[in-house]
Amino acid sequence: MSRLRISAISYLNTAPLMWDFEHGDAAADFDISYTIPSACARAVAGGTADIGIIPAAAYTTTPDLAIIPNIAIAAKRAVRSILLVSKKPLEQARTVALDTSSMTSVALTKIIFAKWLGGARVYSAMPPNLDSMLATCDAALLIGDPALQVDRTRYTTLDLAEEWIARTKKPFVFAFWAIRRQSLDRENVASIADTSRDPAIIKALFQRSRDHGLQPENLEKIAQEWAPRLGLTLEVVRTYLLHNIHYFLDPPALEGLKLFYNLAAEIGALPSAPELTFL
Repeated sequence: MSRLRISAISYLNTAPLMWDFEHGDAAADFDISYTIPSACARAVAGGTADIGIIPAAAYTTTPDLAIIPNIAIAAKRAVRSILLVSKKPLEQARTVALDTSSMTSVALTKIIFAKWLGGARVYSAMPPNLDSMLATCDAALLIGDPALQVDRTRYTTLDLAEEWIARTKKPFVFAFWAIRRQSLDRENVASIADTSRDPAIIKALFQRSRDHGLQPENLEKIAQEWAPRLGLTLEVVRTYLLHNIHYFLDPPALEGLKLFYNLAAEIGALPSAPELTFL
């Protein structure tokens, strides 16, 4: 039997979720690769990964997925790592470069312009290089670590999670763990003693890894590792992990997720989402 393949995201905000896989023995039964959110979604959709921390938008286009419950990359306040950046007021921006690393944030950008900032703009997909993006377009969407590294004193910026929460009064969900349901088929299990594809065990494993990653001493280790890697201060990284990211797919987050799907479908940014199905 082949091992389950996990596609993870190589951003700071996912580090707590991966704690047991990187510092414990949780990785023993899995093959793990790291990529960007949009590539993670393609891996799960294409069957080269069984489990992925997929952008929320990918759930609308990838059939036969089950969500691993109560784990998310979400925000209940400003997130700081999903930014619209411009050299002019955003109301005056007519062209927007969209980070090709993203899917969910692209749809969120389109919702914010369409519903609250005067209507749709002309959008262009571009790699996340801010100078190149702003040389071509009036504004740029950046996500993840590149957004954290922007000197916001030089530009007009809009934190997309903060804007969403101000407008809707609901959290925003950027990503969650999902598994291809066919990966759990009994025919894939080598023996009755093999538990690596048991849904209850998978849920517990991923939730426990998140919980361990959020323990204060482990968050501090993550901050110590990532701050020099990103060229940020320890305090900036600590604050981001402790206060800007919400790691729970709880009932308020699920309400926000459903509203996002409804608005994205309404403006044509995403197809209609299927019912949420959980492992």
